[in-house]
Amino acid sequence: MELIPPELLEAVGEILTVGAEKYVDRNWEHGMKWSRPFGALMRHMWAWWRGEDKDPETGRSHLWHAGCCIAFLIAYEARGDGEDDRWKGSPL
Repeated sequence: MELIPPELLEAVGEILTVGAEKYVDRNWEHGMKWSRPFGALMRHMWAWWRGEDKDPETGRSHLWHAGCCIAFLIAYEARGDGEDDRWKGSPL
């Protein structure tokens, strides 16, 4: 655990706190379709990549939000929670 950058833990903790104020504490642990945090991850990463540093709604870094989305997806995969709605068909 000591190898994890403390900035990551602080950032994800901050976003979880913001989420708890907007929704309910630990609401994400009830599970959801995996496409929801994946979609949010992609929106935040593309906004950051286009040069927008902070999310306009929260004023926090898009990377902080992305870190939280990754944490959700890692937890869902490890726990078998939520709905794995990834497309598994042929690309053609």
